[in-house]
Amino acid sequence: MSKPLEGIKIIDFTHVQAGPACTQLLAWFGADVIKVERPGSGDVTRNQLRDIPDADALYFTMLNSNKKSLTLDTKKPEGKEVLEKLIRESDVLVENFGPGALDRMGFSWERLNELNPKMIVASVKGFSDGHHYDDLKVYENVAQCAGGAASTTGFWDGPPTISAAALGDSNTGMHLAIGILTALIGRDKTGKGQKVAVSMQDSVLNLCRVKLRDQQRLERVGYLEEYPQYPHGEFSDVVPRGGNAGGGGQPGWVLKCKGWETDPNAYIYFTIQGHAWEPICKALGKPEWIDDPAYKTAEARQPHIFEIFGTIEAWLADKTKFEAVDILRKFDIPCAPVLTMKELANDPSLRASGTIVEVPHKKRGSYLTVGSPIKFSDMKPEVTASPLLGEHTDEVLAGLGYSRQDIFSLREIKAV
Repeated sequence: MSKPLEGIKIIDFTHVQAGPACTQLLAWFGADVIKVERPGSGDVTRNQLRDIPDADALYFTMLNSNKKSLTLDTKKPEGKEVLEKLIRESDVLVENFGPGALDRMGFSWERLNELNPKMIVASVKGFSDGHHYDDLKVYENVAQCAGGAASTTGFWDGPPTISAAALGDSNTGMHLAIGILTALIGRDKTGKGQKVAVSMQDSVLNLCRVKLRDQQRLERVGYLEEYPQYPHGEFSDVVPRGGNAGGGGQPGWVLKCKGWETDPNAYIYFTIQGHAWEPICKALGKPEWIDDPAYKTAEARQPHIFEIFGTIEAWLADKTKFEAVDILRKFDIPCAPVLTMKELANDPSLRASGTIVEVPHKKRGSYLTVGSPIKFSDMKPEVTASPLLGEHTDEVLAGLGYSRQDIFSLREIKAV
């Protein structure tokens, strides 16, 4: 089966997570992604947090599936010549170098445009161009702090908290992939390439838009009625940390289930939506709450919402998280078990859907990784192993017209 991005050639000059997450997604959908790496070392994540000596780390394998690896020393004239040929034949160049790195290599936007006017140059940045912090080096947790996520995450009596989800890295990569696809469609109409840039700060803030909503509401009325601090606590002039409260106006909390004393993940998330109040009362065996003026409306419930959660926890005390959810879902009550990485890795539904996949690797053997979170009716993306360092160098060079002797010479001078 042909894939939508077949015929699109992408030069992947990215490393670590944000850029590789972007190019991996495009590779899943059929793009020919050529990862350009330094001879002898390659992407730094090949060696980071290794669990098998002399094999690529999971950090690398889980972000670089379906790609080709070309080793190339772009500091040497011969390496630059290879890259120029590759640029002329490619559609997209993706990079997450520090500011000015491409210019110093001799591949400014003007030079790239000269070599290939249809080239789309996509960049991951820490901050947008012209930002007063645009010289700062940015990593995942830096982006979460700069983008507003950390200040609004955690409990109100504790410090800002970082999310385990890659809001700064993989999230930025997903935004950049959307930008690249948009630019490709635009090129079909104009015939011209363009620059596409996504900053990590902007991408985190994009996911925090409901908190920006709350800041404006807070400034107007002085309180936020869906936060646990209301009505008994006090609000300052900034959006507070809300613990495990729901962000959409429906009170929710993480509640203990059977076994919580020994299992740190024996919990469910329980949401009290207005339309679900009657089913909640029936599920809990509290039919008298349905029409009780002290409980009937969201406004009436909020002053003693934690008493209500306490009653629900008492109901959960003899039920595992899975038993509880199986009961509650029959009443159409929004809830979910708190799932561990081990439980997710072994979830048969996620295996069947291709969200979790097992991939054979030449050195590691089989390993688990994520598959495409995007599902299609006429396509099921296949996930293949990440490349060994330089595995496809000869293949790529031959495709650019280099003879076997040329390739041998490039290897002799260590340009590839």
